[in-house]
Amino acid sequence: MGLVLFLMAALWGLGWVMKTPIRARLIMIALLYLAVILAQLLLPETAELRRATGGDVRPWLVLGGVVALGYGYSRLIARLRRSPPETPQPNPDSFREAELNRYARHIILREIGGTGQKKLKSAKVLVVGAGGLGSPALLYLAAAGVGTIGVIDDDTVDGTNLQRQIIHTDERIGMPKVFSAQAAMQALNPFITIRPYNRRLDAETAATLFAEYDLILDGTDNFDTRYLVNRAAVATGKPLIAAAITQWEGQISLYHPATDAPCYECIFPQRPAPGLAPSCAEAGVIAPLPGILGTMMANEALKEITGAGTGLRGRMILWDALYSETRTMRLKRRADCACCATVSAGPA
Repeated sequence: MGLVLFLMAALWGLGWVMKTPIRARLIMIALLYLAVILAQLLLPETAELRRATGGDVRPWLVLGGVVALGYGYSRLIARLRRSPPETPQPNPDSFREAELNRYARHIILREIGGTGQKKLKSAKVLVVGAGGLGSPALLYLAAAGVGTIGVIDDDTVDGTNLQRQIIHTDERIGMPKVFSAQAAMQALNPFITIRPYNRRLDAETAATLFAEYDLILDGTDNFDTRYLVNRAAVATGKPLIAAAITQWEGQISLYHPATDAPCYECIFPQRPAPGLAPSCAEAGVIAPLPGILGTMMANEALKEITGAGTGLRGRMILWDALYSETRTMRLKRRADCACCATVSAGPA
């Protein structure tokens, strides 16, 4: 065994003198070690070469294991030394310089200021639908610095969407809308967290999902989902900003029976008769209309989060884009509402 160790040392020394790379010297020593192991395993006990190399394979295996452990430990230490120091995570309540510059126009607003911008950064808003209404709402929520934005939709981008759904692009046709929206929002603001849910909202998971957010925006285009969203919002006590559009007209309100505002079902206890409220695909829609109402949704969301101004609790805005007319209606809870009659009103 001593002879083999001497040969290994000689190979190392000769390589050093000849300035052979360390890797090559290690390979030569490893080949000699493997030859010794094979000799111990394959040759008979009486063979001279086996006796000359120790006569027993076990000491060589132990030696190899010790060397391997030592080599692995040294590599680990070297890697740790090369690793950059861990970057401390920014305080979620503080702003980086780039964020202060980005949100400067908000911060100088008396009604928002630094305190309001911090509220936006810590807020979590879920948008149901990444279509005509969801597109501008999502873009402005992202631009305004809402810290966490969720978006749920099971649809994919279609060429017919691009006339009004401005968050999507021609190159993303066929992509799930939530991922298309995520790409657009991340490109607009890298300082926010986006949670895309590429699935249809259902009654089994709606309440669990809504409980993770502070505010819900409903930009859906069918009554089944609107009633589902409303019931989940009422069940979780979350304020709901909902809008609807068709052709040249739109409406928007904030529903929150926990603060004595009506819920959606208080105002629309029954679905309209067939044909009275056709979808955009059936009746058409002017391109900027969802942009106007969707932007209003985002504006009401920012007010709700920051406490600025007066929101739309108990009021509904009706917008007629064809004649440029706006009307405001007063809304009240219904004592016999099938959805929120049992909800007790707290402070607004």
